[in-house]
Amino acid sequence: MKINNKFTLKQHVSLSTDTENLKRIVIGIKACADGGVLYELACGKEMTWHYDCEISVFETKKQIGFAV
Repeated sequence: MKINNKFTLKQHVSLSTDTENLKRIVIGIKACADGGVLYELACGKEMTWHYDCEISVFETKKQIGFAV
């Protein structure tokens, strides 16, 4: 069986519904009977399962300017 996963283990991602844009890490990948793929994400001590449509690659915001 081949699983077409969009994200890999230990990859840093974020949830599209998270207004705080917290960094999460992929700690598990689960193949479902219907052909879907679920990803287990960890954020601190909290672990949750999500489909790939809810997840995006974590991007750090770059700031331009001088440190005060």
